[in-house]
Amino acid sequence: MLFSVRKFVTVVEEIHHDLGPRRDTPARKGAVAAVVTNPYVGQYVADLSPASAELKALGEHMGNMLIAQLGGDVSVIDGYGKGIIVGSAGEIEHGAMWHIPGGAGMRTALGKGTSIVPSTKKVAGMGARLDVPLTHLEWSYVGSHYDAIEVGVPDGPKPDEMVVILAMGIGGRAHARLAGGFVLADRGTPGVPA
Repeated sequence: MLFSVRKFVTVVEEIHHDLGPRRDTPARKGAVAAVVTNPYVGQYVADLSPASAELKALGEHMGNMLIAQLGGDVSVIDGYGKGIIVGSAGEIEHGAMWHIPGGAGMRTALGKGTSIVPSTKKVAGMGARLDVPLTHLEWSYVGSHYDAIEVGVPDGPKPDEMVVILAMGIGGRAHARLAGGFVLADRGTPGVPA
């Protein structure tokens, strides 16, 4: 095992309104973070691919955890994102190794998701916070779902750790009314990005 999990942290927001009228059904967004060891600290490793299978399995596990935290109904989850905070003894490329397997694991847990999973990463000290982007999971141009959730762990990452993060959303922004924004029904119509 390359990555040992020290702890999981979850956060869920339920947004009833954002200075506008109260919604009949609140928008929701949540994230799950895992504080894991970084097996590659203190050395340059040319091939990081051995991490992929283990990180994909971790992503699937975390995806299932987050689905449960958001109520367990996969059919209503319509947004996603991911991110990673690498501890100070690591390098930014250690963060990049989370993106493909973490997103793939989350898609496996969801059983859906065709758009790219937006992501961000940084190297930072303990207690750092990260704005994890969210977009619609079927088509990233859906304007109502351009969002983010702030995630951090007070006691992580330690220099030899990483905080890997998955995020999901339900319903987009509370009062989405982006001028000129696309809706999912616009996908595939003439003159619209694919």
